[in-house]
Amino acid sequence: MWRQVEWMTAGDDLILTVLGSQFDPLNKELQLSPGCIAVNIDYNNDYVGTRCRKLVEAGLLEKEGQYYSISEKGRAYLAGELDASELEDE
Repeated sequence: MWRQVEWMTAGDDLILTVLGSQFDPLNKELQLSPGCIAVNIDYNNDYVGTRCRKLVEAGLLEKEGQYYSISEKGRAYLAGELDASELEDE
């Protein structure tokens, strides 16, 4: 399991995990709206939107239109390959 940084929440880990899932049959990055993510992790849509914006600021997610996807930095975080200290000042 990865080391969560102080500003991150349990919801952030769930958001990253959903967007980092590898179940797309076309092998493309998942792009999901906050509402779709919220339904899948049983969190409030507004909360997920707020957290997604914070994760974009930290470079863990990318946003295109109304959809979010995981970034390379986000994948590295999930894989435990990113030193959590790189995210401490976010």
